[in-house]
This record gives sequence, C-alpha cells and structure tokens, in this order.
Amino acid sequence: MIAKQAPKWLAPDGSPVACVEKLKVLEENLAEFRTLALELLEDAVLMGCDPELVRDVLKAEVEGVDTHFKPAQARKG
Repeated sequence: MIAKQAPKWLAPDGSPVACVEKLKVLEENLAEFRTLALELLEDAVLMGCDPELVRDVLKAEVEGVDTHFKPAQARKG
C-alpha cells in the first residue's frame, strides 16, 4: 500500500492549523476512519458486494455528515 501524505489542515479562513496537539488528534482520527472504512469495504466484498458501490455509499455518507458546531470565525462577534 502506498503511504498517503498527510493533508494540510486549514481553518475556515484558509490559515493553517499549526497546533501540534490538534494535528495529532486530526491524524489519529483520520487513521481510525481509514481503518474502519477498510474493514467495512473488506466485509462487504467478502459478502459479495461490488467494491465500487461500497465506495460510492461511503462517499455519500461522508458528504451527508454535518456538524452541530459553527466554525470558530462564525462564533466571534
């Protein structure tokens, strides 16, 4: 498997997230997400599902995720 380059995490205003602890949490969460997504994909394929369909379902789920939190810049003022 090819190692993926870490994403450049940005704030809503486009500035980089630079806090080492925040970056560590983001990377740990992303690693957990990748592991779970891989497990889901492998289980589905083993049960006879089309892997491209599973990827499409995962993409749709991610697109449908929303947060109850407002971006930090929207809370100011």
